[in-house]
Amino acid sequence: MSNPATAPKRFAFGLTAAASAAALFAMTPAPALAVPAGGYADLVETVAPAVVYVEVTGKAQPVSDHQAMPNDPLMEEFMHRFGGRLPQQPDSRQMKGAGSGFVIAEEGLIVTNNHVIENAQTVTVTLADGSKHAATVVGTDPLTDIALLKVAADAPLPVVEFGSSGELRVGDEVIAMGSPFGLSGTVTSGIVSATSRNINSGPFDDFIQTDAAINRGNSGGPLFNAEGEVVGVNTAIYSPGGGSVGIGFAVPSDMVQKIVADLEDDGEITRGWLGVQIKPLSEDAASVLGREAGTGVVIEGVQADSPAAKAGLKPGDVVLRFGGAEIDELRDLTAAVAMNAPGESARIEVLRQGKELTLDVTLGDRSGQET
Repeated sequence: MSNPATAPKRFAFGLTAAASAAALFAMTPAPALAVPAGGYADLVETVAPAVVYVEVTGKAQPVSDHQAMPNDPLMEEFMHRFGGRLPQQPDSRQMKGAGSGFVIAEEGLIVTNNHVIENAQTVTVTLADGSKHAATVVGTDPLTDIALLKVAADAPLPVVEFGSSGELRVGDEVIAMGSPFGLSGTVTSGIVSATSRNINSGPFDDFIQTDAAINRGNSGGPLFNAEGEVVGVNTAIYSPGGGSVGIGFAVPSDMVQKIVADLEDDGEITRGWLGVQIKPLSEDAASVLGREAGTGVVIEGVQADSPAAKAGLKPGDVVLRFGGAEIDELRDLTAAVAMNAPGESARIEVLRQGKELTLDVTLGDRSGQET
């Protein structure tokens, strides 16, 4: 569980006011709009039962005398006279927090954000019908901010399905649902403002940016496409004042599905490890190699006895593709390697002294490795 600060110009991880779709009219034929003629009511009615409210009670934390009564002249004088101890001062406090989530399996599997339930002592899920259920944490992945919960229910729960975030285009309609400020069942709409956005929050940044309003309490809630499929998990906002300014971010569903499947298997995340140090390709080098300025990843060092060393990678190699995925930025290679399991084989294509080479590498386990 976390309680993010709301300092000016900061990405707040504790998540939702709305952007409406505009109807476009033209004299010439145009593609059909994604927004239904009657609005989103039918879609919302279908998916809303699977969206839940997540409440957490955090582990008790020590409270100092100064934390109890800050800037109180009378207390300062009391502590000065009596050795700095306050009478009957509690030595701990309980932290509470809340967020959102959504059901992905009838037996009670629920996706939310890691930061919603991090350090939680108890987790309670309120379903759309108002019933409350104690939840257990199946597993978490702090690096992508995804967590998987489980609740026991007397009957199969309503679920939502994942869609492909890879098919999203800038301008596509999306709908965010969750419990901003504890207001369960809140719906906002907007468009995809950008894809593959890097906000420097972690090594696997690949966010969907949207102007659908996301506020505190929306963390862990679903971002739907116009077909009612989950294409993202609402996770962060850019907020100068703590509220929505139309810049929100969601973890893409293609990544979430892989994380959830891994967590469901054994509650832990295993990631592939290559064993290289990398750096961006300089503009001068890119010009010489005929690549676009600002793109390219260079292997700066190869760790001894690592999968990279065994595959024959060398310092100076320019990585072009890994497992078929194009590599333009440092995070492209980091994510491509990490999304493969230890022991899996992959092909890495590099440019070495002007020639393209294809090497086969068997990945190691990233757990315990320095990054």
